[in-house]
Amino acid sequence: MRKKTKILSVGGSIIIPKNGFNIPFLKEFKSLILSQVKKGDKFILVIGGGATCRKYQNAAKQITSLTDDDLDWIGIHTTIYNAQFVRYMFKDFAYKHIITDPTKKVRTSKPIIIAAGWKPGFSTDRDAVLLAQTYNAKELYNLSNISYVYDKDPNIHPEAKKLEHIDWQTLRDEIVGHDWEPGKSAPFDPIASKDAQKFGMKVGILDGTKLEEVKKAIEGQPFRGTVVQ
Repeated sequence: MRKKTKILSVGGSIIIPKNGFNIPFLKEFKSLILSQVKKGDKFILVIGGGATCRKYQNAAKQITSLTDDDLDWIGIHTTIYNAQFVRYMFKDFAYKHIITDPTKKVRTSKPIIIAAGWKPGFSTDRDAVLLAQTYNAKELYNLSNISYVYDKDPNIHPEAKKLEHIDWQTLRDEIVGHDWEPGKSAPFDPIASKDAQKFGMKVGILDGTKLEEVKKAIEGQPFRGTVVQ
């Protein structure tokens, strides 16, 4: 039995896409995680806010004047709600509380821990990095709705090139930047990127809807996606 804790930063839009729940996918995702649990793995799933978060933030901005911290708190509460949904998905396999402080280690016999947002100023990607440090994990996997990090935004630049490997400094300087904005959509949170670089972490970024690739990644096999280290 492997007894390894795998950290997955799961984008909210993987759980709740813009067009609503994809029940067959969620069932397959659950089956994949539980099949790995049977092999001895443990998981910390850090759940993001995704499109739901941005809908709340955009609506609120049209009604009243909000600070960046206000907008982040809207996002944090969205991640908690999404995380509760995921906790109920895994029911008896999951720890009974949602983790919101990634610096505190939880003692539990349950194989799955569900985490959500913590503080303003960054996204759940940074929470995943901090959890990896807390649980002494040197790598994590970011499941988003993109297959690769690109050197430019592929939605604007058709000639954008996919990057299978990239170092942290290049990612920060040329792609994600160094500053956080509430609701920011980037391959990886810039604040999380700074911490991951400082901790010497390896992060795999891949399309979380392609479960065969997710399975390869968490089993340590080559996968279609970008590795940052």
